[in-house]
Amino acid sequence: MKALVVYDSVFGNTEEIAQVMGQALGAEAVRVGAVTTEHLTGVELLVVGSPTRAFRATPATMAWIKALPANALSGVKVAGFDTRISPEDTGSAILKTMVKLFGYAAKPILGALTKKGGQMSAPDEGFIVKASEGPLKDGELERAAAWAAKLAA
Repeated sequence: MKALVVYDSVFGNTEEIAQVMGQALGAEAVRVGAVTTEHLTGVELLVVGSPTRAFRATPATMAWIKALPANALSGVKVAGFDTRISPEDTGSAILKTMVKLFGYAAKPILGALTKKGGQMSAPDEGFIVKASEGPLKDGELERAAAWAAKLAA
């Protein structure tokens, strides 16, 4: 199965997750601004991720998905992921409320991919960073590799 991991990253945490997923899938992990038409040719599984910034994906991530032609992902399995801060880890009631209201980046990514014709491979997933700039919480790279392997199964 030909897979592709597309990501954006601000502090490097989402890139780390994407690279680990790419390795688990035997696929290339490409930053969103560097994806070409050739990258998408023959793709059977497309995994797209972004850091959660102001409760949403980066503008570059959403612009890239939006620019895909209608039904460009017809017949392609798709999955969305993000990196995020856990309100439980911060103990912030305000952050917990804001997350309930606005959510994280992965769900809108997955929704946008399915609107382009993709078939959901798995529910959206989030990987935890310890603070806004990271680092990743212990065990998240291993969890990302395991999640990616399930996507290919």
